[in-house]
Amino acid sequence: MTDEMIIRQPDDWHLHLRDGDMLAAVLPDTARHFARAIIMPNLVPPVVTALDVAAYRDRIMAALPRGSGFTPLMTAYLTEDSDADDLAAGFADGLITAVKLYPAGATTNSASGVRSIARVMPVLEVMASIGMPLCIHGEVTSPEVDIFDREKVFIETVLDPLRRDLPELKVIMEHITTADAAAYVGAASGNLAASITTHHLMINRNHILAGGIRPHFYCLPVAKREEHRLALRKAATSGDSRYFLGTDSAPHPDHAKLQACGCAGIYTAPNTMSCLAHVFDEDNALDQLEAFTSVNGANFYGLPLNKGQLKLTRIQTPCRYLEAITAGQETVTVFDPGVDLHWHVEPLE
Repeated sequence: MTDEMIIRQPDDWHLHLRDGDMLAAVLPDTARHFARAIIMPNLVPPVVTALDVAAYRDRIMAALPRGSGFTPLMTAYLTEDSDADDLAAGFADGLITAVKLYPAGATTNSASGVRSIARVMPVLEVMASIGMPLCIHGEVTSPEVDIFDREKVFIETVLDPLRRDLPELKVIMEHITTADAAAYVGAASGNLAASITTHHLMINRNHILAGGIRPHFYCLPVAKREEHRLALRKAATSGDSRYFLGTDSAPHPDHAKLQACGCAGIYTAPNTMSCLAHVFDEDNALDQLEAFTSVNGANFYGLPLNKGQLKLTRIQTPCRYLEAITAGQETVTVFDPGVDLHWHVEPLE
């Protein structure tokens, strides 16, 4: 039995930091353990242009704890009015790492997103020609499609046709939640990968609905049946380089979660690495944890591996994490995995 391991410092390839007081409150929790993160652009108003991206990056850097070496990897929000030349220039300058495609209405602050792939195809063609990655929230929003089927239908009706039309485009299917998506990525060759969240490896839809509604487990894409959770775990622990960590850690004030129409999102940043060590330990795959958290994503994005290290130690007494954090006048509940976590996480200099 492994009781101690040292891995390369991990990266988070899908992270929400928000802005203002919330940004200041949540950023230290990610910067404590992670070297880099792909920062989601769905603010209000959204982060669309290179100027928007630069301004948001500056606010993130100003909010970092003193001495932190954390690097935000910035994304731009794709709209049907996005300027391909502006995005390409931002990519060439190293300001923009990727572009994020939200189907309009799919999730938090996605109203400005894409309604028709055809309308953004000129931008996508430029991105493909320069190797600029596209991060996709992979769900359709048609009201006639059941919420538990939206990812599968998206693959069939949007993603697969797009990849056939533009095979050169580098695509990350974000926060996959189904066996269908895991199989689709696993069968693909070339420019397709997937991020997988911490919470989708630990919860299924029963955690949200069985015995009462639990808003703090509600996220989008919504957690699915147990068979899908197990398929995600198999993918994450496989060592396959096409799967990597994207926490989708998404803080919301508790008052916005605990209402008749509550927000979607789970705040997992503080305890993610303990949770992942627990999952990989359960599946006898601790030897694959580093690949999932620290290697596969960097390789897909074409970035160097981190030089820093993280030490994980199995301890007898369960780790203690705050149940909630404070952001200005608000509280944000931290993800409760429903199990004791025995893997202590410590950054190494």
